[in-house]
Amino acid sequence: MKKHDDSRDAEGNHDHDALAATICALDNLIVEMLEFERGFSSCLESIHPEWRASACNLLHYLALRRRDIRPLQTTLASLGLSSLGRAEKHVFSSLQSVLSMLRLAAGMPAHPPEENRLDFAAGQELLHHHTERLLGPKPGGRTTRIMVTMPGEAAEDYLLVREMLAAGMDCMRINCAHDGPEAWGRMVENLRRAKRELGRRCRILMDLAGPKLRTGQVESGARVVKWRPRRDPFGRVLEPARVWLYPAGTQHEPDAPADAALPLSGGWLSRLRVGDRVEFEDARGAQRELKIVGGEGLCRWAEAVQTSYVSPGAVFRRNGRKTGAGVARVADFSPPDPHILLKPGEMLLLTRDQIPGRGAQFDSRGRLVAPASVACTLPEMFDAVRPGERIWFDDGKIGGIVRSASGDQVRVEITHARPQGERLRAEKGINLPDTRFSLSALTSKDEEDLRFIVGHAHMVGMSFVQRVEDVRRIQELLAEMGGAELGILLKIETRRGFEMLPDLLLEVMKAPVAGVMIARGDLAVECGYERLAEVQEEILWLCEAAHMPVVWATQVLESLARTGLPSRAEITDAAMGERAECVMLNKGPHILDAMRVLDNILQRMEEHQSKKSPLLRQLRWWERADHHFPQSPLSNN
Repeated sequence: MKKHDDSRDAEGNHDHDALAATICALDNLIVEMLEFERGFSSCLESIHPEWRASACNLLHYLALRRRDIRPLQTTLASLGLSSLGRAEKHVFSSLQSVLSMLRLAAGMPAHPPEENRLDFAAGQELLHHHTERLLGPKPGGRTTRIMVTMPGEAAEDYLLVREMLAAGMDCMRINCAHDGPEAWGRMVENLRRAKRELGRRCRILMDLAGPKLRTGQVESGARVVKWRPRRDPFGRVLEPARVWLYPAGTQHEPDAPADAALPLSGGWLSRLRVGDRVEFEDARGAQRELKIVGGEGLCRWAEAVQTSYVSPGAVFRRNGRKTGAGVARVADFSPPDPHILLKPGEMLLLTRDQIPGRGAQFDSRGRLVAPASVACTLPEMFDAVRPGERIWFDDGKIGGIVRSASGDQVRVEITHARPQGERLRAEKGINLPDTRFSLSALTSKDEEDLRFIVGHAHMVGMSFVQRVEDVRRIQELLAEMGGAELGILLKIETRRGFEMLPDLLLEVMKAPVAGVMIARGDLAVECGYERLAEVQEEILWLCEAAHMPVVWATQVLESLARTGLPSRAEITDAAMGERAECVMLNKGPHILDAMRVLDNILQRMEEHQSKKSPLLRQLRWWERADHHFPQSPLSNN
């Protein structure tokens, strides 16, 4: 037998005791909100007038979420009332509206609403207002903006920038961790020219590099190039190795993938013809042969059906000739891909001294002489890290546990890597999610870059922000440089930054224009991939309560931009980005395709979703001519 709802009696009427208890619970929540707001009265006085109402709403939301209100939500839903699940933009008014309905149902007079409290329309309008001030007017066809990270080529390739703008770019992102002021200036000028020609608007974000913790240089390995053909399980060649031969002293890149590349004399290469065979002795003394199969200018394509190891100085002979024009030597070349191979259970030493890293060293009997080592770029790490804390390298590809730490060295046991090992290279990010740094988010380079940013950009991205003092400092610097009106975008990419988000929001609200970027790459490593969905949801909720525009960033349509082929998972992820005010795409060879796909997804999703609220657009199933359901009585309406 179906149970009666707790809020109704046996005849289906509202239970007055249950209504009274629910009214009391809501009354208490409103009192707590007002007390919480009063506790921040001095803070609210320093909030910029543009944000004061939003700051109050954020405080109300924080007061609401200090307790578990799920039982109250269940009761409200059973009464057919709002369960407060979409109250972020107008918290106080939502509670008052529900309370008034309950009081009327209980035969009690409704309290008059408090003045100067945001209603639904006002909360929505504030979010739109703050978004336009940061990201510019709404683009045609959709409300969610598209931000694109500029590759280095954007400084020289005007047509690339123009094509991006034409494809729907609403915001150009320049990463100050790469290139320099001259290149940044050319990117900005290319955008200005494209805007004039196309008559489109586009904002500019410049990201400060911040104090990124990275691996130091890695010692060059042996100068040897290896290739091998693809074979079946019986050892028969299925596909020969493709070798790119290019003139020494040049940087000719092949248009197709190559298994290896070798520099040789350009004059000698120019005399090679398709079908020629080239003989050589490889680094092991084995006699090997290449067959010339194509050419591009002075470069040649060759194929090999045998595995070979080639070092600088190796002698190549055309058609077996021993001397004269048929002989060339392999020129010197940099070692391919310097790296350290790390496997689970191995040790890695992080060193303060900036000496090139190297792999583990063994004696002639295979016994370990010294573990692998690599320097790191921030000396402050050695004073902060403690044994037992987690450490991640290269966006979480390699993980470990700190086993010991001193002022000059940290000993890490590798716990997360493929059994065959992972390659750790120079300039790869290091994440320490359990370590508390008292480190400024602004470096001396950042402060210098700010001078350029103030004169060329609409907003500045603050990387690795996790302290209120960092936000205060950038506001001071911008004021000193005449950039007080510049938008400040807080990039939340560390666990500490996420934990401090309410404080950071209240501090950045002292500036007239602000926003938040969810930098999901580092954030996933810091908080754990299994928590990322939860964490990004909480950031979205808090920012909506603060009417703070959000940029949904990192790895959006990454496979599509990089390879031209999207995964099903990243298409769904891109659709989720509609809940933010802007979605960021990273650079890649197929970035224009990624932009067009994202534009299409965002336009479609805006018919079905607005932030957390589903939109019930008419579904068109009944309009299909081939459906097999009985005729709907609504189909002709």
